Parts: sequence; C-alpha cells; structure tokens
Amino acid sequence: MLLQNKNAIIYGAGGSLGGAVARAFAAAGARVFLTGYRPESIEATAAAIRAAGGVAETAVVDGFDQKAVGGHLDAVVRQTGSVDISFNAVEVKVFQNRPLTDISVDDFVSTIAGTMRTRFLTAIAAAKVMMQQGSGVILSLTATPGGIGYPYTGSFAPACCAVEGFSRNLAGELGMYGIRVVNIRSGGSPDSRVFKEAIDSNPVEMAPMIRQMEGDTMLKKLPMMADIANAAVFAASDLAGMVTGVTIDVTGGTTAGLNYRANTAANGV
Repeated sequence: MLLQNKNAIIYGAGGSLGGAVARAFAAAGARVFLTGYRPESIEATAAAIRAAGGVAETAVVDGFDQKAVGGHLDAVVRQTGSVDISFNAVEVKVFQNRPLTDISVDDFVSTIAGTMRTRFLTAIAAAKVMMQQGSGVILSLTATPGGIGYPYTGSFAPACCAVEGFSRNLAGELGMYGIRVVNIRSGGSPDSRVFKEAIDSNPVEMAPMIRQMEGDTMLKKLPMMADIANAAVFAASDLAGMVTGVTIDVTGGTTAGLNYRANTAANGV
C-alpha cells in the first residue's frame, strides 16, 4: 500500500472532495484523522472508511481557529508520534457566476481572506511538526481558475491563485527539512456535492453548462472525485518523492489551453 504506516490529517473531511481523499488515503493504508465542524458529516466519512477495513478517527475542529488546529495537531502527535500528511479541503463561501463589477469589495475580499486563513493555519501548524521530524507532505486543492483566466469565477479565481502561490513559496522554505508541498488543481467534478446539488436543483441550466465545461477540456470530460483523490494519494506517497513546489493539474488539460474549438465533427470522426 502506498501510504502504509502514514498518519494523515484531513481538514474538511465531511465535504465531498475531502471525504473522497480521506477514503482514498485510508484505502492506500494511511491512518486518517478526520476533522470538520459538522460531526455527522465526518462520522459518515469515518464509517465508510471503517466499513472498508480502514482506520479512521474523528474530531470536531474549526479549520479557521488557530488554537483548535494546533490543539488537535498536538493531540495527534502525542498519540501517534508523527504527522506525515496534511490536506486541507475546508469549504469557504465564494461569490461567482456573476461579473466582477457586480461583486462587493467585502464579498470579494472575504473569500480570499477566509481561504488563506485556513490554508495558512493548517499548513504552518503541520510544517512546525514536520520540521522537527524531518519529513512530511502538505497538500492543498484549487481549481481551473488558478491556472487560466476564467470569466465569472469571481472571488474564487484569485483565492485559487493565492493558494497556489503560497504552496510554491512554502515548498521553497520547507524543502531543506525534507518536507514536500504540493497543490492539486481540479477541473470541477460533476459527482461532487456542489455540482450534484446544482444539477438536481436546476437540471435545465446545468446540462449545457456541464457540456461547455467538458468541451473546454482536451480530454472532453471532467475529472471525477476519484481522479482528484488518486492524484492526492500519489502526491502524498514516496512515488512522488521528488515532486514539490508544483501544482499537479487534474483539469483534463483545460489550464493548458481552452480546447472548445476542437471537436470530433471537425476531424471527420
């Protein structure tokens, strides 16, 4: 197993992507420590992991609270002796699907500030522990707007760019301690909770939107949550031992260039 004997903390493990990564880590052999602010959500993730034979523990932790994050991390270290993987998938309210000119300065800034607060708190807390042990992997997650201009993504786009910049700089400072810092860029997963809720509530408008997003990709399909989770397992494993300071792009090629003009009809297929 790629993550055998690894201890992983997942922040926001009650969310769909956080839960998917937690389940993948556990399936790869890691002992996972699930945190979030909704006990029922993180317990549901833990139950699924245990049912599959994995090892999972839960704790209610506010990912925006420095004392709560530090206290939980210290408790994990006392219990296990190390923290090998830290992954933050904490949800932050975003304002998008409207022009930037229609978004207030407070709403715009709040997304960036909230995103960076929780990412900074959890990453720095993990870094201090990992510096002492001389190893560890800190993972983060962004999306397509972090790598390409994407209209009407509002406050979400600059928040993604901020996370990616922070990840690179942190990697530059922590590499000498044997710590890797890697970001994963998703293309938006249709099977994630956010997409499923939008599709269920407004299928008529969402259908063409999904088709357009698929058309923007080079592979003509969007990554599913399992694709993101698999990338996270790889990034956290020794197979990626020389990978740090980068963003692993799992957008189906979208950020390498919008590919909506390429279609099978034009190629006679």
